[in-house]
Amino acid sequence: MSMAVTPNGIFEIVERQVSQKPDAAALVFGDQTWTWTELHDRILRLAGSLRAAGITEGDRIATLDKNHPACLETTFAASLLGAAHAVINFRLSREELAYVIADSAAEILIVGAEFVEAIADIRAELPKLKRIVVLGGDKDEYEGLVASGTPLTDRHDAKATDCFLQLYTSGTTGWPKGAMLSQGGLAAHSEGLLPAYRMDESTVNLVAMPLFHVGGTSWAIGGMYAGGLTIVAREAVPADLLATIRDHQVTHAFFVPALIQMLLAQDDIVEATKSLQVIGYGGSPMPAPLMDKTLATLSTPLYSVYGMTEMSGVFCVLGPDDHRNPERPQLRASAGRPLPGSEVRVVNPSSGKDSAPGEVGEFWVKSPQMMIGYWNKPEATAETIVDGWLRTGDAGRIDEDGYLYVEDRVKEMVITGGENVYPAEVERVLIQHPAVAEVAVIGLPDEKWGETVHAVVTPESGSKADAAELIAYARQRLAHYKCPTGVTFVDILPRNATGKILKRNLKAKFE
Repeated sequence: MSMAVTPNGIFEIVERQVSQKPDAAALVFGDQTWTWTELHDRILRLAGSLRAAGITEGDRIATLDKNHPACLETTFAASLLGAAHAVINFRLSREELAYVIADSAAEILIVGAEFVEAIADIRAELPKLKRIVVLGGDKDEYEGLVASGTPLTDRHDAKATDCFLQLYTSGTTGWPKGAMLSQGGLAAHSEGLLPAYRMDESTVNLVAMPLFHVGGTSWAIGGMYAGGLTIVAREAVPADLLATIRDHQVTHAFFVPALIQMLLAQDDIVEATKSLQVIGYGGSPMPAPLMDKTLATLSTPLYSVYGMTEMSGVFCVLGPDDHRNPERPQLRASAGRPLPGSEVRVVNPSSGKDSAPGEVGEFWVKSPQMMIGYWNKPEATAETIVDGWLRTGDAGRIDEDGYLYVEDRVKEMVITGGENVYPAEVERVLIQHPAVAEVAVIGLPDEKWGETVHAVVTPESGSKADAAELIAYARQRLAHYKCPTGVTFVDILPRNATGKILKRNLKAKFE
């Protein structure tokens, strides 16, 4: 069922299901269900309304909300207009929100009722934004926008290289970057998911990850591409997710390890998850004790995935047999093998040449799933995409059987609860505090979240710096998960000959 990119682009998914099973359920959200025909009509009306509001080729529409089917409808509608949908991380602080929405150049923002106030506070910093549409609550405008739209007839002719989805990835420079995902990239990703996860028309796919993540939107598009039923969970509340899995007989779900740990703490985990045929997990490494507990508790086939926003999602999978191979227990620590269509090489960061087999270097990937580049950031794009290869920034090795092992992160990223935090983002904020002379942010192991953010601070002479005050300062300016949970004060930070702070040495002090 190869899906080359047709002139309908990603909307071909919906067109195909409408022609094959128009009255079958396509999407479930809470107590609401949409058939493929209803979804098809809603998307065309929404696209009509957006066109009437002036959205055309190359424009950006943004959504800021917790998970809601409107986000997926907007992605499809943007594609039909030749526009792109920027899905904004609702966990960002107001300062970060202002930056990302302004950076996206969105002309229309669809905003969940609970985030209206946050947007009101930063409205003056968003000069390009022409219109705000409230979604949900008693002042909902989104349903009116859909209902009043004349179904779009004059569709954009989609090309494989069209960007229709823009997801933001945390920036090593301290600000997030918009990864431009293409029609061809998402089609290739969806194509790979079907055989990798055995998805088909009988699939009942739970979307529990936030839609601003590829683990949300790309996972949802993959399940829809298979022709299955998509269940959108507004928030990842463990007890609610288990009830949803049980009530809808969910077959496929994707979680981050921190969420699996919370699910395992629920009494009814085994009974509630009987219908599951696939649990995909990724976003951060699964600690060995949690892996052992998961394998001992659940008989569900486990799929570990390695992917990234810039690759439209997953490009490496470790399947269920490898998780339970008694001969090779070390495979559990592997990120798996590349999916068909994706090539991975290991490059020595200092020489720029390929590392010898088994040697650690930086993973470089080549795949049709690759992003077009970073929105309005040609320099960052040129640093990341080199001769058609995407530099992952992850350090690791490949064994003789082609299994990838991620050893460390070249860019010193901290992964906490499946969320990526770049130290530069946190350092950028903390250094502005008058009591801080210098700061280095590192990730420390944490039982619950995998890693936690920790700041090592050299205080300004004569100033009284206080850990609680610095954490509170960060919390006013950054998303909660990015903020340090602890602060250590030192007289001097260790440096190498060129003056770069040696974070390895700092981490070693805590081991």
